[in-house]
Amino acid sequence: MRKSVVIPITESSQTGEARRVAIALATRLGFQETQRGKVGIVVTEMASNLIQHAQGGVLLLRLIEDDSAIGIEVLSLDKGRGMVDVDECLQDGFSTAGTLGNGLGAIRRLSDFFDIYSIPKQGTALLAHLWSDSARHLPEKTLEIGVICLPKRGEEVSGDGWACQIDHCRSLLLVADGLGHGPAAADAASLAVRIFQEHDHSPGAIVEAAHAALRSTRGAALAIAEIDFEQQSVRFAGIGNIAASIFSFTEHHHLLSHNGTVGYEIRKIQEFSYPWYANGLLIMHSDGLDPKWQLDRYPGLSEKHPSLIAGVLYRDFNRERDDVTVLVAKGIGR
Repeated sequence: MRKSVVIPITESSQTGEARRVAIALATRLGFQETQRGKVGIVVTEMASNLIQHAQGGVLLLRLIEDDSAIGIEVLSLDKGRGMVDVDECLQDGFSTAGTLGNGLGAIRRLSDFFDIYSIPKQGTALLAHLWSDSARHLPEKTLEIGVICLPKRGEEVSGDGWACQIDHCRSLLLVADGLGHGPAAADAASLAVRIFQEHDHSPGAIVEAAHAALRSTRGAALAIAEIDFEQQSVRFAGIGNIAASIFSFTEHHHLLSHNGTVGYEIRKIQEFSYPWYANGLLIMHSDGLDPKWQLDRYPGLSEKHPSLIAGVLYRDFNRERDDVTVLVAKGIGR
């Protein structure tokens, strides 16, 4: 499941459904009974919090992989009243809704990774990672990835796709948006992902290979970024309306793409070079996300896990009339 599963939570009866979906996913992924129980409790607590504290929201579930380990990412998003003091709200026994107040504390204790972002009167985002093997060895990382990839409301499949190849010296990232939406768009995006995975070349060369391969499809917009950690640089090639930006503490660069449709008509394939930063952010998204977002409107968000960044942008700028993908890559300083 490379794409996210969204579960709307607007009434208490949906809490049980969210738990069933999450446990079914954990079972398919090979989680043992104890780990499945943790998944069930975390999802139940997150869903209950959405009802009790925010009058509803959404839960997103996604398969995550780390080397050979398999896990589940649970992301809770709401536009409720938010938290004035996050640390206080994380203490067992604290409650603003007349409950026992153990929800957030339980989520944090049971999760292998937990993160939270909240702004008063704007809402809250909660993130939990639960792994099939909690005692797994964590490999050293140079890049952390967060992704949301969802279909247009009413569609069974997303016409967007994404992929990554992460290495200690060099990483490649792809976002593709099949023309239109539905199964035909999904076929185009899936083929773009397959070409990306089969070619370990420069961004421009991969775009060229995809252009030839996608002629049998309706075509796609796509963008590929290559981060070179040794050279501290990014090479980028994009065709169509995939937006991309690089952020550091002091710098902001919009990455340039050319007009066209991969598999149909491309006037020019060109790579552009940009600086990369040890703790930089790369944000790429399809046109299902309104491009008017501004990261500096969210104090402290850039310091959070990439999945929280992607989640907040999706929550506040999802256009809802198209497939949407938001990919956030965050450098881990060495």
